[in-house]
Parts: sequence; structure tokens; C-alpha cells
Amino acid sequence: MVKFSDNTNQSNVVELRNIKQSYDGGKNYVLNDFDLLIEDKPDQGQFVCILGLSGCGKSTILRYVAGLQQPTEGIVKVKGKPVGADNRVSMVFQQYSSFPWMTVLDNVSLALRFKGISEKERNERAMELIKLVGLEGHEKKYAQYPSLSGGQLQRVAIARSLLANPEIILMDEPFGALDINTRIRMQNMLSTIYKDIQPTIIFVTHDIAEAVYLGDDIYIMKAPPSKIVHHVKIDLPLERTRAIKRDPRFVNLVHEVEDLMIGLYNEAKMEM
Repeated sequence: MVKFSDNTNQSNVVELRNIKQSYDGGKNYVLNDFDLLIEDKPDQGQFVCILGLSGCGKSTILRYVAGLQQPTEGIVKVKGKPVGADNRVSMVFQQYSSFPWMTVLDNVSLALRFKGISEKERNERAMELIKLVGLEGHEKKYAQYPSLSGGQLQRVAIARSLLANPEIILMDEPFGALDINTRIRMQNMLSTIYKDIQPTIIFVTHDIAEAVYLGDDIYIMKAPPSKIVHHVKIDLPLERTRAIKRDPRFVNLVHEVEDLMIGLYNEAKMEM
């Protein structure tokens, strides 16, 4: 089991301690004594990927950080404080989450609208993000299919999250429903955004190669009652391109993580 010490010289971006999650009054636990601490790395950022068997609570962890769910027991903090209105974190889901009756521009600028920022300023700031994710020229289109493709709709969600809180981005299998070509383009775009903006990204995926390609750290959760049992540091250059997927270091890391996942799957089968 991976445990995290209180002794750190850095402040914490995200902190989950002694988390328990039960949906039947404590008869069974999805999460039990779950701990995760993600430290702040100024002027660097970090890309954290979470892997685990289906049903182990990966998405639930993101929901805690986003303030969409409270654990049965335990502490959840973002930037040293319980999740509230002043430290809310946006989340990019696998399902398209844009409002289809609103334009791309209005979707991306929505958080600023709720903050009472003038239309002129919020549109200017939204356009900066729209350009960043490659949607310039689409800002007046409605955020719906088929006006926009699946990849473009996910770009809208990423831009909206960046504008709402550029320091932390939560992503729950955001590319899982995309075709392989679109998925590769989205991975490369996200890698570029990470390098340029340097946020903290917490990314849930089932795709091992995707986690190795994008992440700095991979945390692996076991079957319920879940906790983190493996932490893999990804020792690859910050700038990732398709060429790195042919590097022996990349291939070896994919195999290492795959072996850990297969081991957890076999353990879970034996306990059934």
C-alpha cells in the first residue's frame, strides 16, 4: 500500500486522507483508508494518471476533488482547504458535457459569466483558450454534434476547464469515446497544453500506453475495498511526441505497468 507522509516542504494541490466510501451503511466499502497527496510544483506542473480495475473508484476520486461528492469518511482538501466556492475545480468527462443550445464561445466563457465578469472581458479571455485548443473559427457554432465532431466537443470542455481554473484540471477518461486518430491528436494537444501552461492534471484512463505517454506519475488502485498500491514514476522527457512511443524506455514502462495491472486482476479473481 502506498502511504504519504505529512513531512513535505511543498504545499499540497490535492490532499485526500483516510477516505472511506460506502453506499450500504458500512457493510461494504468501495474505498477504505484511501490516501493520496499531490504536491504543488510551481513553474513545473504535474500530470498524474490514475489506473485501476473497473469499479475501483477512480472516477469517485475525481468527484471528491471537484466537489461533486462527499466521502463517507475522510478529508478532502484542494490547495489546503476543503472544497468550496473559492477553490472549485472543473472536470472533463468522457460524455460530452457542453450545453448544446449555447455557442462554443458561450460554453467556454460560462464560468466567467457566473463570476460577474463583463461580456467583453470574458469573450476576450475565452477566445484565447479557443485558439489554444485549435477551435478558432468555430466559436459561433453551437456546441453540439454534428456541428462539431467528438474531438472538437472535448476541446470545448478542456478550454472551459482551463478558463475556469487553469491551475488544476480533472479528466475522467476524456478520450475514451473517440476514434483512434482523433484520440492521438487529442493526446498530443493535451501534452502541448501541459507543457505550455504547466497545470496540475489528474487524468483517469483505462489505456496503459496513454497513461505512460501523458503522465509524470501513475497511481494504480486495487480492487475494492480500494486504495493505491503502486506508484510508477515516468522517466521520460517533458516534451512527448509520437517518436517516444518507439523508445525502449517507453515500451519497458508500458510493460511494467501492464504487469502490475495483470497482477492486480489475478489477485482480484482469486478473492472472488
